[in-house]
Amino acid sequence: MAQTIYAKDPELFIPALADALKKIPEFEAPEWVAFVKTGTSRERPPVDEDFWYIRSASILRQLYIKGVVGVGKLRSRYGSRKDRGGKPDKFKKSGGKIIRVILQQAEEAGLVEKVARLQFGRRLTQSGRDLLDSIEVEEKKGLDFENTIVVPKEVVEDIQEENISAENVQEEAVEGESNEDIQEEVVDEETKPEEKTE
Repeated sequence: MAQTIYAKDPELFIPALADALKKIPEFEAPEWVAFVKTGTSRERPPVDEDFWYIRSASILRQLYIKGVVGVGKLRSRYGSRKDRGGKPDKFKKSGGKIIRVILQQAEEAGLVEKVARLQFGRRLTQSGRDLLDSIEVEEKKGLDFENTIVVPKEVVEDIQEENISAENVQEEAVEGESNEDIQEEVVDEETKPEEKTE
């Protein structure tokens, strides 16, 4: 079995996590899911009956890997190319409603929390990380993690503000020359008579 989420095969991990999310009462597919497209680049709504739980599992996996992620980043992650007929295809972001509701449900379930310092978005709580770690699937083929150490990303909570006054900035300037001395040197060079060359 895979030890870290980076070694777990996504094709096996996401359906297994989706089955676990079905048992959580906060995760419930709204009625409008069967009629709504996931973005303007799509032609039809999702066909899979378990789409809501599959997408929820995929979003939680992205939060585990990326750390702090907002709705905007996830819209780009789940976007796709739009077929514009004879014109060249163009990338379009996915809709934000589905992603936003899934994150809100995960927040109600205690798996996700908001972050508003240095980075803005949402991240997994400890219970959310424990849930994803508890899903056991096989490793990806062709990976060698024997000598690899995986360190999760840390989010800095406190902001240390340094109050730098004008006096401190002047003290850090080059010693021996003040602004007045520099201005006097410039004036002297401008008023200095030009030497005649014979």
